[in-house]
Amino acid sequence: MESIENKDSKETNSFHSKSIFVKKASGDEELFAIDKLERSLQNAGASTAAIEKILVNIEDWIFNGVTTKQIYSRAFSILRREKNTSAMRYRLKKAIMELGPTGYPFEQFIGQLFKKQEFEIEVGVVVEGVCVTHEMDVIATRNKEQHLVECKYHKDQGKHVSVQVPLYVRSRVNDIIEKRKDMPEYKNLSFTGWVVTNTRFSPDSVQYGTRSGLHLLGWDYPRNRGLKEIIEELRLYPVTILSNLTKKEKQDLMDRNILTCLQLKENFHLLDSFALSEKRQKSLKNELTHVCG
Repeated sequence: MESIENKDSKETNSFHSKSIFVKKASGDEELFAIDKLERSLQNAGASTAAIEKILVNIEDWIFNGVTTKQIYSRAFSILRREKNTSAMRYRLKKAIMELGPTGYPFEQFIGQLFKKQEFEIEVGVVVEGVCVTHEMDVIATRNKEQHLVECKYHKDQGKHVSVQVPLYVRSRVNDIIEKRKDMPEYKNLSFTGWVVTNTRFSPDSVQYGTRSGLHLLGWDYPRNRGLKEIIEELRLYPVTILSNLTKKEKQDLMDRNILTCLQLKENFHLLDSFALSEKRQKSLKNELTHVCG
């Protein structure tokens, strides 16, 4: 990747070649110098990646006669969004870990992720196989697809899912599929097994899982399409991410199967029993609006 210094030189030349003139607060016009904007962003603590993104955005947008105030307002608005995104990602990792100590809230949360994608869901259900009965954490059905999902929640972020888990899940899923394929109510359905974790998979669990036809979903697996990316894409954050609720209040909501900020936003009346002050209610509503997009 090019250094920011080289990029700055090329960007500045690009602006000069376009002869972009901007209007200062005094009303005077001058040739726009992007290096001044870059220095301002650096002084504000922006990362190199954020600065590059903002400079490209400004170059694509800028036009003759624009005011310096408009330019800086746009640049720092983008910077605030970048900082908010970074802060949200940091809080998300911590919030997922706070869904414990049992695995049940995590199972409920994963069910809501499927539901947001228009699946019909069942959470914590006992189903029959050919050999034995099984408890499936999540069963998600849409159109002619049915996903049988095993969730593995760990309190320790450094914990890896070992190969024994996909081995075990593959055998369970096969037993259920063998039973359901001959049942009229499941006619024409295709079945897929899943292992979902809030941590990571060991290399051999990835090798076995993918080759055996299981879908594996971890914190950052598959690459660029892991659990954190899906949560961000759907904007379906856990209630544990909220800063305007106490730990006890969050636990009370989870006990009532309110696992996501979207669920809370749609059922805000459930907070009546918390006797929140008007100020806290307002702050919480603003936070929910921001988090849910």
